[in-house]
Amino acid sequence: MKLAMIGYGEVGCILAEDLRKAGHGVTAYDLKLHSQAGDPMRAHGRAHGVALADSHGSAVQGAQIVVSAVTASQTVAVAEACAGARLDNGFFLDVNSASPGAKIKAADLVARAGGRYVDGAVMTSVPPHRIRVPLLLGGPHAAALEPMLNQLGFAAKVASPKLGVASATKMCRSVVIKGLKAMLIESLVSARHFGVEDELIASLHETFPGIDWEKQAAYFFQRAIEHGRRRSEEMREAAVTVREAGIEPWSASGTALRQAWIADLGDQGVFGDKNRDGFARSPDWRIEADRILDHAKGPARG
Repeated sequence: MKLAMIGYGEVGCILAEDLRKAGHGVTAYDLKLHSQAGDPMRAHGRAHGVALADSHGSAVQGAQIVVSAVTASQTVAVAEACAGARLDNGFFLDVNSASPGAKIKAADLVARAGGRYVDGAVMTSVPPHRIRVPLLLGGPHAAALEPMLNQLGFAAKVASPKLGVASATKMCRSVVIKGLKAMLIESLVSARHFGVEDELIASLHETFPGIDWEKQAAYFFQRAIEHGRRRSEEMREAAVTVREAGIEPWSASGTALRQAWIADLGDQGVFGDKNRDGFARSPDWRIEADRILDHAKGPARG
């Protein structure tokens, strides 16, 4: 089968890798391929036999399935860019973390280009599960795509023939999951400042004994530092989703701000040089919390 991967970041690379291992042809395109930032993508493509295209149109040409895996804010723009080429009745699987409204706009653009749009909602972190990550499908073409995806190795399940249901499920989940991560980081950094982090961890464990809070904290810090920018965009879409329900999205909006704040600290080098030695190198969340606190004190910290 011939597939096109639009967006060749963490998710795109993992899916392309697993599809290539199964013997399928994969062509990928990412805007970063036009700059030095695309060097890791080019290296990955060479290592795994993924063909790299020079435009959205050339990537999707002749593809039976197009997978859109970009940042949330680019959901509609990517659908529009791909719609510039004839999709020849191919499936367009949109796995971006976007609001139901954004998915419906994207679906209209794809339909006009002759493609069959399917709303995809990735329901947990991709790396541990890889291509087998739980995936909800939505829209009138979801039932037709489901068996094809599962034959490719996905763990896909139709949520609804109605567009927006799958993405609404994901976005409402994100209000809780991403919100918990933002709250825990905020709480732990503050606790570290006051020297009460051990007492806090002990109290959390007493209330929720089934969670290894030390391990969870390290994971939350690492993922937020690595992917804060992408997650802030996702949470803006979650806020849009909540607003579409007629509710003011105070929690979702606050989480988006906290994730963007972490991303800004990364851009300022608080967590080290990502290009040289990577972010979040320590398994101890306290080291990352101390870096945040040191930065907050400013140049007068002595």
